[in-house]
Amino acid sequence: MAFQEAFRGGSYGVVETNGPFWREHRRFAIHQFKDFGLGKDRMEQKIMLEVEDFFNNCDQNLGSAVDLTAIFDRAVGNVINQMLFGYRFDETRADEFHTIRAFFNFNSGEFASFSMRVQFFLPWMGRIMPGPTILERFKKYQKGFSEFFQKQIDEHKKEIDFDLEENSDYVEAFLKEQRKREAQGDFDTFSTKQLSNMCLDLWFAALMTTSNTLTWGFAYTLNYPEAQKKLHEELDRVIQSDRYITTADKPNLPYTNAYINEIQRTANVVPLNLLHMTTRDTVLRGCNIPKRTGVVAQISTVMYDEEVFPDPYTFNPDRFIDEQGKLRKVEQFVPFSVGKRQCLGEGLAKMELFLFIANFFNRYKIIPDATGAPIIDKAALGGIHTKDFRAVVEKRHSND
Repeated sequence: MAFQEAFRGGSYGVVETNGPFWREHRRFAIHQFKDFGLGKDRMEQKIMLEVEDFFNNCDQNLGSAVDLTAIFDRAVGNVINQMLFGYRFDETRADEFHTIRAFFNFNSGEFASFSMRVQFFLPWMGRIMPGPTILERFKKYQKGFSEFFQKQIDEHKKEIDFDLEENSDYVEAFLKEQRKREAQGDFDTFSTKQLSNMCLDLWFAALMTTSNTLTWGFAYTLNYPEAQKKLHEELDRVIQSDRYITTADKPNLPYTNAYINEIQRTANVVPLNLLHMTTRDTVLRGCNIPKRTGVVAQISTVMYDEEVFPDPYTFNPDRFIDEQGKLRKVEQFVPFSVGKRQCLGEGLAKMELFLFIANFFNRYKIIPDATGAPIIDKAALGGIHTKDFRAVVEKRHSND
């Protein structure tokens, strides 16, 4: 609870809350995302705008060894920022994105540090370990995040038109609901502090997981050129041009879908699920687990189960293709977790991954730079990240 108070100002957001409060805000967020066009043409158009911007950056760096993560990071950040705050980080706001992105990177590294992990379970150790205590670090991060999000909230409060039924973004929808609740005497459920923490949860999750998965996708592609060749063959056979691929093409691209599935499985960017809590006394294999016990599902034990995924550490998209050449559904493939706390951004992430990956490999190919293919070595930074690497991007169609 001390950590929640230091980092969030209390029990807020959806990552670390539960019960009716958590349920209401999860439903509200999902409802708003659907209203903003999630799974529909409107959202696809927003993502494709970022795909085009991504391609423009790639075209400017053809033949050079580049950090692809740095190129598509802002594209992914633009998608969630449009949903939350109604604007994208164009060239005039590039510095703003780099500032908040650097802060997220630093926070991830601190979160995974040995000192922080020890203090998370033994807070008193902070008094004898060198450097700032975990609570001091949390307070520093809380200040940085809250200043960024509070700025967006304050600007919305100045410009919002409460008479308009349609909402332009999540913050506007939240503020309208807040006003409605306050008129009914409820000043807690949709508080400004909760709004700031929801922005934190949604922004962090949407950027870090999707961007991280894309980075792993390129890392594995560089290490498994035959898989990239098969991906190109399917795209050439089905799409037959360098036109933009849409979600309408998805059912006709089984290997492309399998490729994305295998990226998610092998990358396994969130190997430990979010913390859950038992709602009643439970017995599991003879072990008594009392009510309100914290439990964490280890997704990695499922995604790397040798009985389900033979040779699990090898990147092999064909494991998701059946005898008829169609995409095979595997029950144990759970990159977004399962249950009531399943990732609420699953629909957005799936759409982004497909549109970015399918369109990129339809137009380009990547090869290792002079240092060779990146080492598939995972660094834990609040999630599972690749080590830094660069790649060379080449166009596949001479008429581009």
